[in-house]
Amino acid sequence: MSDLMGQARVRIAIIGAGAVSDYHHVPGIRLDPRAELVAVCDTSESLLEQRRAEWSIDRGTTDYLEICQDPDIDAVIIATPNFTHCPIAVAAAEAGKHVMCEKPLGLNAGEAQQMIDAAVRAGVVHITAFTYRFAPSMRYLKHLASTGQLGDLRHFRSQRFLDLPETSWGWRQYKELAGAGDLFDMTIHRIDFAMDLMGPIDRVCGAVAQYAARAETEEGEACKPSEVDDWSAMIGIFQSGSVGVWEGTTLAKGYDLNGFGHEWAEINGSQASAVYRLHEPNTLLLGRTGQDLEPVDVPAEFLSPAGSPRDPSEGEPATVFRYDLAWEFVSAIIEKRPAVPSFEAGRLAQLVADSVLRSQQSGSWIELSSQRA
Repeated sequence: MSDLMGQARVRIAIIGAGAVSDYHHVPGIRLDPRAELVAVCDTSESLLEQRRAEWSIDRGTTDYLEICQDPDIDAVIIATPNFTHCPIAVAAAEAGKHVMCEKPLGLNAGEAQQMIDAAVRAGVVHITAFTYRFAPSMRYLKHLASTGQLGDLRHFRSQRFLDLPETSWGWRQYKELAGAGDLFDMTIHRIDFAMDLMGPIDRVCGAVAQYAARAETEEGEACKPSEVDDWSAMIGIFQSGSVGVWEGTTLAKGYDLNGFGHEWAEINGSQASAVYRLHEPNTLLLGRTGQDLEPVDVPAEFLSPAGSPRDPSEGEPATVFRYDLAWEFVSAIIEKRPAVPSFEAGRLAQLVADSVLRSQQSGSWIELSSQRA
């Protein structure tokens, strides 16, 4: 680690300089005085040079192994295409780097397990980029659920609807590179926070479908058609006996909502119901028997992590909570503790998503309890 006025700073490199890094990870690093962005890696030389200039970074490379072998780098954030996550994360961990990786961790739960094994052997901090866990209303919802204020948790419901153009997704629309479409890109987030709220999932049945060909780029050039889902749905039975229902799509016309789309995650308990909404992350809908759901403000202690320099009153609420992921990563490194959500959380969500695909193929329920260990 480097020093700033006697304080250790975690030196971070970003591998994958696309929009997610620019939108989420770089602002999160820059907000944290304990962290320093020191290098960037991308296979595109033009994007690499663009980000070096925009992010004011001297060090840049197209080879992730150079990042892994650099002794002046403490940690990496992996935001590359899905099929590259496993080899990069394993190489980084084996080189002693702490690792944050975008979801899904790999193309399947087996790859996620390889990443866990490498991180555990090396003794490095590992974290999955499940950003929605950090939404203030999600943190408050977990508090209400875990302290019994909703009563017995009976039912979970998630809807995630986006209105995206029906043009090419690039690598994201090919199974060999992405694994799946909406299921791995969007629904997997909702699988993760549902288990964080409700506990493990024992059984699932599900379906996926593809409606958009995506055979043209935004510029109108022909490309290989999409191979992945743009709609996914599942029913899950939690270990507790509670039931969950998930639905997601990128083709819901009229659901743009300033680019954030429609997000609704609801818990129905024996005493109350509570709802998280992405476009209103600083409020929660809450209702009891005989009442309508009404918005309540999220208490101040849930608006940002303890000690974080982020001012909850600044910026777009539906964006800025995502910066808290970097705060958790750096905090875990400095405090020498496990980060939350770890690679294990990523593996468990991947296991459920993989099982949805198996359910689609078999037309049957898939048992998960024996696969979790």
